[in-house]
Amino acid sequence: MFSEKDIDQIHNKGITVDQVNLQVQRLKNGVSYSKLLAAATIGKGIERFTEKEIEDYIQFYEGKQDSSSIVKFVPASGAATRMFKFLFQFLKKFNPEKETINQFTDRQSNDLVKTFFSNLEAFPFYSEVIRALQKHEPNFDYMSHDETCKVFVKAMLDDNALNYSFFPKGLLPFHKYDDEVVSAFREHLLEATIYASSKNTANLHFTVSGNHHKYFESEFESVNKGLTEETGVQFKVSYSYQKEATETVALNSDNTIYRKEDGSILFRPAGHGALLENLNDLDHDLIFIKNIDNIAVAHKNIAISEYKKLLAGVLLNIQEKVFAYLNKLDKNDCDDEDYKIMALFLIHRLNVVVTPEFDDFSSEKKAAYLKKILNRPIRVCGMVKNEGQPGGGPFWVKGKDGNISLQIVEFAQINFSNKEQQGIVYKATHFNPTDLVCAVKNYKGKKFNLKNYVDYDAAFITTKTQNGVNIKALELPGLWNGSMAGWISVFVEVPLETFNPVKTVNDLLLPAHQVD
Repeated sequence: MFSEKDIDQIHNKGITVDQVNLQVQRLKNGVSYSKLLAAATIGKGIERFTEKEIEDYIQFYEGKQDSSSIVKFVPASGAATRMFKFLFQFLKKFNPEKETINQFTDRQSNDLVKTFFSNLEAFPFYSEVIRALQKHEPNFDYMSHDETCKVFVKAMLDDNALNYSFFPKGLLPFHKYDDEVVSAFREHLLEATIYASSKNTANLHFTVSGNHHKYFESEFESVNKGLTEETGVQFKVSYSYQKEATETVALNSDNTIYRKEDGSILFRPAGHGALLENLNDLDHDLIFIKNIDNIAVAHKNIAISEYKKLLAGVLLNIQEKVFAYLNKLDKNDCDDEDYKIMALFLIHRLNVVVTPEFDDFSSEKKAAYLKKILNRPIRVCGMVKNEGQPGGGPFWVKGKDGNISLQIVEFAQINFSNKEQQGIVYKATHFNPTDLVCAVKNYKGKKFNLKNYVDYDAAFITTKTQNGVNIKALELPGLWNGSMAGWISVFVEVPLETFNPVKTVNDLLLPAHQVD
């Protein structure tokens, strides 16, 4: 039921009418939930290593680092608006002529606002905001404390002032060293020199929005020379946008397609799963993935980065064995003992539930079965102990085909109205901090097409607001969830201090983001 104008719009986005119809059907019918069998725990899906083993894996990685092509992939397209949500509400509701800050926070039971104003000078942007106020507010020095608080936030957020909420998190003042204030973007460059460089070159790829691209390039120009002199590492930085063809339609409450005021179809960004396209375009041996806001101050990052090397060492160790087995299978000289060893490797090292019929297969069928399972992209993911943090985690899942596999599952994929599924979630001991290293080439050096390993049924439906109207939006399978469902997955316990995201501006007050 699309007009010619609609069809032109759809084709211009690089997709087909059939694809849009499929999106509409998914939104109408709802997506299927994951079938959880058990939470992954230590010894049952999550590996825990001794100090000696950690040291050995790190050394193994370091020994291969300079012979590997490495890139650090950093999703960095989101604007910082959500970081300041409670401050926008404060601006809207607080009137310094009618009440004090303390009265306001008590009346609103708003600990976020109280924490923010109690620690103003500890924020890395404090001096910059004060300078802006002194320049644009001639009466600033004579204002009351409560008036000062309100104009301070206005200077941060107003689009005719510093306009922090417009910029992506990666370009905001994140950390302060003596008199130098640095962005998360710069911190990621510096961190890459610790574990993601090869032959004194660090490759980084940032996914950004078109609106912000020039600002990232400007930031790189301002920090590149100084960082190179400081570290002796050359930086090669590339950028990409979330592709238009990955955007999805949205539906109104009556299941009609939501349209903009001009009658055109609204296509929305489809979540981080859309970045699989960007990841698929990279051609490197190893790809480290880490979110832009998960970065600690430099001296703390040195210790944290050892665990990135651990993950890479585990991956390269596994990959070495996988490639050896695949080459042996290619030669057709395996006996029953070889097949048995490979099957045990699948079970005990790769978390694969081998079919019970395997022992009864012919040699040819065993070889084909093993080859299919071994010849896939590999990811090794850090997992941290669950101490109440929100977000998905590692679970054993039964797919529609009946196969059991180890997956990272988001809460949106879980049917919490089912008591059994709910109980499995509550038994989870670890969660996913989005800290992983990937190998995307096969044993012949050819890059995998990552789109062949996606569970397209693992899409999400979320409720959003568009111009005051509630809409149903479709998100593609998450980048480290359904988009990597068909990969070889190995989960390794890493310390909680490796996970330092900044979800609200107050998170910049946490020890990981403070130099002292």
